[in-house]
Amino acid sequence: MKKRLYKILGSLCVVLATIGIVLPGLPTTPLLLAASWFFYRSSPRLQRRLLDSRLGVYIRDYERRGGMRRRTKWMVVALMTTVVSCSIILFIPNPIADWIVGTAGLIGCLVVIFKVPNAKED
Repeated sequence: MKKRLYKILGSLCVVLATIGIVLPGLPTTPLLLAASWFFYRSSPRLQRRLLDSRLGVYIRDYERRGGMRRRTKWMVVALMTTVVSCSIILFIPNPIADWIVGTAGLIGCLVVIFKVPNAKED
C-alpha cells in the first residue's frame, strides 16, 4: 500500500514539475527531487526512467553541484517576475486575483532565492 502511494505521489510530482517548466511559481527541481525520492522508495524502475529522461538533467545537475547555479537562480527569478507581472497587468482583471497571483509569485521568488541552495561553482 505504501509503495502504491509513493508511486502516485512521485507521478504527481513529475506532472507538477513538468508544468513548472513553463509556469512560474512551480519549482521544477525540488518537485523532481521529491519524485526521485518517492520512486527510490517504491520503484527503482520508475526512478531509473526519471533519471534517464530529459527531466533527469535537472536532478543530476542539482546533485552534482549541490544546488542551483546563482546565474540560473537569478534567471528563474527574473522569468518568474516577468511572467507574474505580465499576468497581473494583461490577463487578470480582478484585483483580488492580482494580489493572490502576486503573492504566490513573490513567495516563489523568495523560496528560490533563500531556500534553494547555491551550487558549488566549477
